[in-house]
Amino acid sequence: MTDTVSPQLARRIALAAQGFGRPVPASAGTRQVAGVVDRLGLLQIDSVNVFERSHYLPAFSRIGGYDRSALDRLSGSRGRLVEYWAHQAAFIPRELWPLFAFRREDYRRKGSDWGGWVAENRELATWLVSELAAKGPMRASEIEHDANERRGPWWGWSDVKRTLEWMFRTGEVVCVERRRFERVYALPEQALNPAELGTEVSEPDAFRELVARAALALGIATAADLADYWRMKAAQVRPAIDALVDEGVLIPVTVPGWQTGTRPTPVWLHRDARRPRRIETAAVLSPFDPVVWFRPRTERLFDFHYRIEIYTPEPDRVFGYYSLPVLIDESIVGRVDLKSDRKSGVLRVQSAWVEPGVDPGPVAERLTPVLRRAAAWQGLDRVAVTGRGGLSPALAAELALDGDDDPSAVWGAV
Repeated sequence: MTDTVSPQLARRIALAAQGFGRPVPASAGTRQVAGVVDRLGLLQIDSVNVFERSHYLPAFSRIGGYDRSALDRLSGSRGRLVEYWAHQAAFIPRELWPLFAFRREDYRRKGSDWGGWVAENRELATWLVSELAAKGPMRASEIEHDANERRGPWWGWSDVKRTLEWMFRTGEVVCVERRRFERVYALPEQALNPAELGTEVSEPDAFRELVARAALALGIATAADLADYWRMKAAQVRPAIDALVDEGVLIPVTVPGWQTGTRPTPVWLHRDARRPRRIETAAVLSPFDPVVWFRPRTERLFDFHYRIEIYTPEPDRVFGYYSLPVLIDESIVGRVDLKSDRKSGVLRVQSAWVEPGVDPGPVAERLTPVLRRAAAWQGLDRVAVTGRGGLSPALAAELALDGDDDPSAVWGAV
């Protein structure tokens, strides 16, 4: 008989699997940061830097302020992480590199506009390999030469950059680190050890291992959840689920209210998932945090509709350019649009909102220490509520009570 897991317990299981509900350490270093990476399995990368780049945020959400150079070392040329298209562009532990051979082969086999262009210009690809072999890891900007014109529908990319990006997908080059957020490319043999290069994993075994890791990171999940974690296809995931059920790694359960049409959605619980009685936490989440990055799961777990508005024209934005979900205990209760004003030394809350029916007072009380911690982590002196939203007045008042500016001078300031 299939066990039933209540929606409330499913939320707690999911959050515990993601590392929430644990005390924030008094100080966090490389070991704690590495622990977050190991638990999640990857850190999605995004270029937006209005508050902080996304790959730094999951560790902050779980362990509080930490030295970002610890993550830089882990993701640097001598670190434990390497970049690849795992979810989107993401840092992953180097030992996962062999598991994505299927994706590299898929890029090679199917090609695209990029791949077709590269195939027709192999001379440039061959030259790039020789340049990296002779000079070692380099950025595209260090390789480009006068013959490369920035033209066409390539987002201003040169032919060199375009070629390197496709070779990165196929594994002909790897990204060993980011310098000023620009990829540094190297030949695989320059960056990966012989074990990582020489390990061959069959596609069924790779799919099984990736699904197992996704299930452990999610705690409880549907097939769609498991597929999204590594951006896999249903046909790749389903046999892996069946194999993991046979091995006792995944346990079929039912969650009332999780429906596909009129039928209950199949759900699986990882055998090692914790079933906490409560979750106590207060955090802001990156838009690219695994808790919220798959929007159907976010709505199913938290009844929280979330869309990032960085690509929405400003007049059409509802919640702000870079709004971050606010997690209080077991619920996502609102969102805040944050900006690190480094010139003025201020963390600006450009808008702050609560979900319908949520009392803003208790949320402001719980969120204020998180914002102060975020400001200190960013090297900023204070927090200022400068925008709109139903949470803004309570948040400004709480900050004033906690020693910041008078709320009348902060809330609504330009």
